[in-house]
Amino acid sequence: MIMVGVDGSQAALEAVGWAVREARLRGTRLRVVHIMPAWAFEMPEDAPHADVGRWMRRGAAEMLDAGTARARAEDPSVEVESRLLPGDPRLGLIQAAKEADLLVVGSHGRGGFMGMLVGSVALGVCGHTTCPVAVVRSAPAEQDGPVVVGIDGSSAGAGALAFAFAEAAARGVELRAVHAWSGPLVEGVPGLLTPAEEREGGEQRVLAEALAGWGEHYPDVKVVAQAVNGHPVEVLKGASTGAGLLVVGSRGRGELTGLLLGSVSHSLLHHAPCPLVVAPPRRPSR
Repeated sequence: MIMVGVDGSQAALEAVGWAVREARLRGTRLRVVHIMPAWAFEMPEDAPHADVGRWMRRGAAEMLDAGTARARAEDPSVEVESRLLPGDPRLGLIQAAKEADLLVVGSHGRGGFMGMLVGSVALGVCGHTTCPVAVVRSAPAEQDGPVVVGIDGSSAGAGALAFAFAEAAARGVELRAVHAWSGPLVEGVPGLLTPAEEREGGEQRVLAEALAGWGEHYPDVKVVAQAVNGHPVEVLKGASTGAGLLVVGSRGRGELTGLLLGSVSHSLLHHAPCPLVVAPPRRPSR
């Protein structure tokens, strides 16, 4: 099941449009969710100022209606349901997403400040959910662009790679696996430089090792692998220009232990030129 959060903003409706196409691609249902303050959700009819609670519930219902109407107009064949839930928007979506295979949110909600590139809800849920999170700024008219995935060689990045391969296979598009690296210093030997060719060869091996075995599971997916010397954010921004989707892990190998959202994924939330999926670490198979 795919879940999409709505808040009455245009960005949320764009997210709904993207989510319903994703649901059709996967052959699954779509759940449209709005989170409203618990006090208004639970206010008794005989409470003081009960009319305020009724007004807020009515507004919330209208947001859900607009979201489901957009979804059904986009594709009537997709099963759509809606849920009105109490709580904080970020915590409520994190909790509700435990039932979902993918959570979709708009990049900038109705309550954000003018000029911000990404809203507090998008920032607040990425890295905290058990499922991948898609952040949609503006959905491409067509989804036939390549899927781009950032490779960093970390075990946490395997979740992004798994999602990207499955997505490329479902869309029938090329997968671009991009590993960005910078600096020729050898780890553990400060000040000692190696030839550029030696460092590049090592980074190519990181990329090859990360991709090893995936072709057996997805033989029909064409993979273009690139190891590029440059800052990961800038390299991935360039590689995903014109792409249908960019996929990154929630935390890379260079991040501090305990961080739930790494610096690269955080920066790309603000600057990715296409819809972005932040994937949590892959769950170990039982």
